[in-house]
Amino acid sequence: MSNLEHKKFPIGPFEEPENICDIKLDELIKVIKDFPGRLKNLVENFSDDQLDTQYREGGWTVRQVVNHLADSHINSFMRLKLALTEENPTIRPYDESKWAELQDSLNMPIKPAMRMIKGTHQRWTALLKSMTNKQFERTFHHPEQNRNYDLRTYLAHYAWHCNHHFAHIENLKKEKGW
Repeated sequence: MSNLEHKKFPIGPFEEPENICDIKLDELIKVIKDFPGRLKNLVENFSDDQLDTQYREGGWTVRQVVNHLADSHINSFMRLKLALTEENPTIRPYDESKWAELQDSLNMPIKPAMRMIKGTHQRWTALLKSMTNKQFERTFHHPEQNRNYDLRTYLAHYAWHCNHHFAHIENLKKEKGW
């Protein structure tokens, strides 16, 4: 893997697991539960200059990554609720790159996004912990990928997403000696 590829995918690209047993499911839910605290500990003392540093050349700034996490995880939580309340709903994709260029992602302090992440993850965790195995079999349709995702695979993807972006920031922090 090249240095650029490693910076893009520091934990590797998402690999869809074949089977997610109940023990693995509990581990994935724990990632969702613990993520806000881990992220807070990682970025809480960053200066504005640090927040405005790209994690790689051509990549987002730390500020944009944190705001992206808030946007993405709210969308994810809504997709979960749609899948639990509708029969294989078609979810609405969004252009995350364009969202990251909006002023709230570029210039705002990260505290509002961090509060959103904390609240979303608290509700997300409570809902995930309450779900039955049958509910984890429910699906939604992703029109851009033209496929259905069951909620176990969806959860594995978002646990990866947490760790993926955490590693972007953590690696930058190590590289810069912050």
